Amino acid sequence: MKKADVDEFFRRLAERDPEPKGELNYTNPYTLLVAVALSAQATDVGVNKATEKLFRIVSTPQDMLALGEAGLKDHIKTIGLYNSKAKNVMKMAELLVRDYGGEVPQDRVELEKLPGVGRKTANVVLNIAFGQPTIAVDTHLFRVSNRTGLAPGKTPLEVEKKLEKKIPKHWKLHAHHWLILHGRYICKARKPDCSICPVEDLCKFKGKTV
Repeated sequence: MKKADVDEFFRRLAERDPEPKGELNYTNPYTLLVAVALSAQATDVGVNKATEKLFRIVSTPQDMLALGEAGLKDHIKTIGLYNSKAKNVMKMAELLVRDYGGEVPQDRVELEKLPGVGRKTANVVLNIAFGQPTIAVDTHLFRVSNRTGLAPGKTPLEVEKKLEKKIPKHWKLHAHHWLILHGRYICKARKPDCSICPVEDLCKFKGKTV
């Protein structure tokens, strides 16, 4: 996709939704980190249901340690892979208290040292909690980037690097939200809704449903 088309692509997405928000519920950087870690291979809706009561009593790593692994499992047992996720969240809480004074680090390398935190999770936290212009490539971003021709790549990291280069600086802060929401609600996996797509004419996808 040409530079001018990329700029227009994001201009249109921004026009439709000037202040896009993530759909996971959280109360502070720590609960966001927990929510994103829990959302792996799970829906945001499912995670929000599980954390609704959890985040009323847990807002810090210290609170999580006080709750304990068994208590945490009671809250998140409706989420897939909850046993391993509970272990990671508890280990994460221990490390945050021990090594970071109970605070969530504002650095990708440090975040990726935490159990259950990969590059995508780190990028989401840096973007939403700390306002850093990071690009978190999930399945929606990967699909939209490849399908539209915006930033084709064989791996999430390859797509992320291309998006970093291609997205104009003035769109970067919200870019990953726009792409996630576009992939979730319009450029869907099985059948994209090309007839209502605001960027259909810029898209290079050959199997359009228009």
